[in-house]
Amino acid sequence: MLMQALHLNSSFYTENQALRRSGGCSPTLHRLQSPTTVRFAMAAAAPPALKHQKITHSMPPEKIEVFKSLENWASQSVLPLLKPVEQCWQPQNLVPDPTLPFEEFCDQVRELRKRTAELPDEYFVVLVGDMITEDALPTYQTMINTLDGVRDETGASLSPWAVWTRAWTAEENRHGDLLRTYLYLSGRVDMLMIERTVQYLIGAGMDPGTENNPYLGFVYTSFQERATFVSHGNTARLAKDGGDPLLARICGTIAADEKRHENAYAKIVEKLLEVDPTGAVIAVADMMRKKITMPAHLMFDGHDPRLFEHFSAVAQRLGVYTANDYADILEFLVGRWGLEKLEDLTGEGRRAQDYVCGLAPRIRRLQERADELAKKMEPRGVKFSWIFNREVKL
Repeated sequence: MLMQALHLNSSFYTENQALRRSGGCSPTLHRLQSPTTVRFAMAAAAPPALKHQKITHSMPPEKIEVFKSLENWASQSVLPLLKPVEQCWQPQNLVPDPTLPFEEFCDQVRELRKRTAELPDEYFVVLVGDMITEDALPTYQTMINTLDGVRDETGASLSPWAVWTRAWTAEENRHGDLLRTYLYLSGRVDMLMIERTVQYLIGAGMDPGTENNPYLGFVYTSFQERATFVSHGNTARLAKDGGDPLLARICGTIAADEKRHENAYAKIVEKLLEVDPTGAVIAVADMMRKKITMPAHLMFDGHDPRLFEHFSAVAQRLGVYTANDYADILEFLVGRWGLEKLEDLTGEGRRAQDYVCGLAPRIRRLQERADELAKKMEPRGVKFSWIFNREVKL
């Protein structure tokens, strides 16, 4: 889902480090009088978000007309990328069938558990993190419905922008359901801690820095959907290598959905670059300067205030999602959108163009330096509540 182009190394951590190192607790907690209140507040406090400057409704009101003028285009070019419900896979197509006679159902579950028994704990940390990110879907629909000019004004609006958002949400909803069911049947993970993490994450929301601005919002979703495509594709590869072809099929099926959704959001940005090239390229640069903050960056299980950072480090080590993937996605979108070839830009637009087109090599150089530093450090282990507090190397 919109998922984790993870803040992967020190270059991506610019704020709140002291607070993170101290456990993520607000100084306010130390002024509370009741020990019970202190314990409750500390348990309920999620880790600090990556903070953006608090700007809202940054799109000039007259640009709402851009999106109204594109409604017919969206109906013809974006909505067809949705699939009719009857043609969509459903989670039940890919997990043991509970309508079978009891022994046959149990045989299917036993076979599932036999396959997953060979997969390492590190793999389950990443798969659980992906599932939790998918399960926080209500937050992502809410975020899109904050965007001026494209939000669902009634909850059942017939605007093509609103129709897309609801149908996209409905398609995405299957992803978390499928992964959750498979993980539940595997017996390899602590579902109670996973469910708590999901509840914390939905309650915390997200802070992507999109400013109620659909230019920024659609740049963000374009990047996110491709990141999710990459991540699920890599978990599919690892599942196949680890001897679980059904789990590989599950992750690959989800990846295919993400690829189709990426295409839709990228087409929207392509169109914005056509009708308003300066405004659109400035939006791309704005989001990249902020760094793409992942939808699960407030992930918390009630114990580890650096849970998302630790999950991200495991994903980096396994090659499920890396800083190089982040750079690859940026290069892909720069090429797809033809950003290097844009003409007739204002001075601000040209500066934004230069920044975005030169960013991927800078990210790679920073990652190379971070990798060299990492080689000189002793690996350390972190316990994950999702896998019954077993330790995984970062």
